[in-house]
Amino acid sequence: MSRWMRGALLAAGVAWLSGCAGRASDSFTLEVDLPAGFDVLGDASYAPASGEVCKLPRRNGRRPELKIFKAIRKPIANRVSFEVPLTEQVNGCPLVLRSLVFAINASWGQRWSDIGRDYALIYFHDRWEPGMPLMPETGVQELPGRCQWLFRTAGPEHAILKFLWCKSLDAAGELKTARPGGHVHRDALPGKTLRLVLGFTEEEEPAVADNWVKVLGGWKRCKGESAEDLYAFCRGNVPDFKAFKMPDGRLCSIYPSCN
Repeated sequence: MSRWMRGALLAAGVAWLSGCAGRASDSFTLEVDLPAGFDVLGDASYAPASGEVCKLPRRNGRRPELKIFKAIRKPIANRVSFEVPLTEQVNGCPLVLRSLVFAINASWGQRWSDIGRDYALIYFHDRWEPGMPLMPETGVQELPGRCQWLFRTAGPEHAILKFLWCKSLDAAGELKTARPGGHVHRDALPGKTLRLVLGFTEEEEPAVADNWVKVLGGWKRCKGESAEDLYAFCRGNVPDFKAFKMPDGRLCSIYPSCN
């Protein structure tokens, strides 16, 4: 091989590596840990970088500043991964990643309508602010959260319905009031991994306060003013309860054991 050919190949290799490095430094890996039976559908939203005076083009039904991420439902817990650009160009307008919003979906029954949904939100900031997590030396920043089912009754038959309820966790693993996700520093992410960890607890809780009383085997539904009372707050009347309808059609007095 001639000296000229070796030099050309070396230069091409350096250029290729530089291109890869450029791409890696302008993106990060997003990982989502999903419980069994969960799926997510999310979008990454971009906006003009700070100081830019350009404007996004008229949408005409399209959203060029959005990127869609989707993970299908699996019967076992799993981890999905996406490569997310930190910057974009739309019609010559430099954009930066501003937010990631995920719809978290799961089914609680066999009917098509037996579906629950909650959301995870991640916001990306130009600079680090107090309270934001710092990127660990491992290069993997975790945002922990936990989901569970909340139950209530609805309609004249007092049928059981469930709602998916997801919240973020603090460093001690305690539930916070905010949804999963949080606020992160964009400049700390190039080439790194941001991992949204969604846990799941099997224990279900009432969706509405003062509607149920905890008993052996589960929960009893308070009667309220009458058996027809749709709201039926306990208000201290804990000896009087009423039956409710399970998703499979059974009439029960204790949820979820149906004793």
